[in-house]
Amino acid sequence: MVDEAPRYGWYGDDFTGATDTLATLAEAGRRALLFLRIPTPTQLASAGPLEAVGIAGATRAMAPEAMALELDEAGRFFARLGVGLLHYKCCSTFDSAPGTGSLGAAARALKPHFPNRLLPIIGGQPNLGRYCLFGHLFAAAGAGGSVHRIDRHPTMSVHPVTPMGEADLRRHLAAQGMERIALVDYRSHDGDGAGQALDAALADKPDSVLFDVSRPSDLMAIGALLRERMEAGPMLAIGASSVAQAFAGFPQAARMGMPRLARPESGGNLLALVGSLSPVTRAQVELAAGYARIAIDPARLTGEPAYLDALCSETLTRLERRNVMLITDRPAGAPAETGKVAAATGALLRAIMAEARIARLVVAGGDTSTLAIRSLALWGLSYRSPCTPGAPLCRAHSDDPGLDGLDIVLKGGQMGTPDFFNHVAETG
Repeated sequence: MVDEAPRYGWYGDDFTGATDTLATLAEAGRRALLFLRIPTPTQLASAGPLEAVGIAGATRAMAPEAMALELDEAGRFFARLGVGLLHYKCCSTFDSAPGTGSLGAAARALKPHFPNRLLPIIGGQPNLGRYCLFGHLFAAAGAGGSVHRIDRHPTMSVHPVTPMGEADLRRHLAAQGMERIALVDYRSHDGDGAGQALDAALADKPDSVLFDVSRPSDLMAIGALLRERMEAGPMLAIGASSVAQAFAGFPQAARMGMPRLARPESGGNLLALVGSLSPVTRAQVELAAGYARIAIDPARLTGEPAYLDALCSETLTRLERRNVMLITDRPAGAPAETGKVAAATGALLRAIMAEARIARLVVAGGDTSTLAIRSLALWGLSYRSPCTPGAPLCRAHSDDPGLDGLDIVLKGGQMGTPDFFNHVAETG
């Protein structure tokens, strides 16, 4: 175990979002490490003293019953570790549903381990173009794109698994069993009004409190409240990486341009795995240069073992000469097929990585990232450098010398500028 209890813990409902929180904390100067499962005592000890401990999960794609089992175990781990605040990191667009990735199910599983009266829900993340006003969520379509009410967003309103049909987060979450949600709106964040507004909200004894976020300065007011109210006992909070920004007192501003990436620590070419069907990611694929592109037929990948072997062989051959991009086509049939395709894609990645020597691995897509990275023999990720808001450059930790130290970028479908794949291929 660690010598001193970290103050902050986070559980990511998918791997891409979990790495964004890792970057937020690391860039704020916190010693943080993201584990890919509940760590063993040996893994915790090897990480050294930590101020923040994370676990990357897959609950965004789970049914409530499976979430309850997974999160009860995680809640017990974080409670034993002694964290003062446990952040359940959800997608910044709050896409979830009563039967899939339910935030209500997450709250019910984790809250018993964190008895603080206050359960805050942080409703926006301005550096990603996410804003919450009077409880209603708005989101940009891509980096720097037009901002839409979430139920009219061109991508999230028609998400194949968890479409966002309601912009009022209180009503959206009530459908998931979180019915008594108070609101502290953005007008309370200036001056000394935030504490008074919170006390008024708590007077009716709600189950949770939703905080508007309209600008980075709102997070400073919210963070001060969280740190103050944590004195009453360990606290559970729900939201995007804005929870970490508020807690750390370090609201990330939107970066102008793309930062220079750290140089890869190993040789070889770059492998990109694109499972996201988001129009943002597909536009990035169209602008990508310098990659050998290999299309993946989802039906054949899930139904023909020989097809997987052929894809692996072709990828290895092409990686010897240049960067390679594997691109999954849209699966036919019901949304449930998406999970099968993501799992099969993970098996393909595992087969490739068993033989390939690459400098950097890039995975685009929330479910794809989670299942693909879980297919590898990794136990943790640490922060290396910024890449694009929401998708940092990370370093892999593994007991396998062939994987330890590998550069990894995990990108959600909505993240990144149009030239993302060109930028991430830079090697120094």
